[in-house]
Amino acid sequence: MKFGGLQKLTLLDYPEKVACTVFCVGCDFRCPFCHNGSLVNGGGDWTQEEILAFLSKRSNVLEGVCLTGGEPLMYADVADFLRQVKALGYKVKLDTNGSYPSRLEQLLKDGLVDYVAMDVKNSLGLYRATAGAEVNLDAVERSVALLKTGVVPYEFRTTVTRTFHTERSLSDVAIWLHDADKWFLQQFVRSDDLIDPSVEGYSDDELRSLCQDVRKYCPNVRLRGI
Repeated sequence: MKFGGLQKLTLLDYPEKVACTVFCVGCDFRCPFCHNGSLVNGGGDWTQEEILAFLSKRSNVLEGVCLTGGEPLMYADVADFLRQVKALGYKVKLDTNGSYPSRLEQLLKDGLVDYVAMDVKNSLGLYRATAGAEVNLDAVERSVALLKTGVVPYEFRTTVTRTFHTERSLSDVAIWLHDADKWFLQQFVRSDDLIDPSVEGYSDDELRSLCQDVRKYCPNVRLRGI
């Protein structure tokens, strides 16, 4: 695996855990609103040995590891890395775009992931435009269905932009995710590392209104980032 960053302490990324966040390099999506553009396109600055050495030293302080990206599941050796992380006694939270359902399913069967956060980019009709890539929609739907079985705690999350999302498209997502345990509408964050700097977001009040509009289809929708 290739790693592009390490946040040594987070109290937010892993629910109810004192954790660190490990960033993988590379992604099969090119979401224009991605604020980790350098990770998607860049090279690795950390070796696996360095990451594991840090985790070994902090195992008496940290409870969890958030593996994010980029897209961690694009790496065939992700299971080997997570086995070593689990051997150090950590809980693992995985962030994924859902494009590798078979790999996700195997990790869950092997007990290598304890919590999954899956990005649901938009309604299926707008998915490819929103992700900036030729997304395998069947793969995404398989991942959603897998997580809905409740094999591990999970959440879905959608970063909402004025450029790509409307009340209609979010309602379509809400109908799709209607029985999800948790679905977060995330406020778009502008940064200097956006893939497309022209993307625009909604105001906090507008996002609150959108959340209220779609709650009738998905009761467990929540807001994040406002």
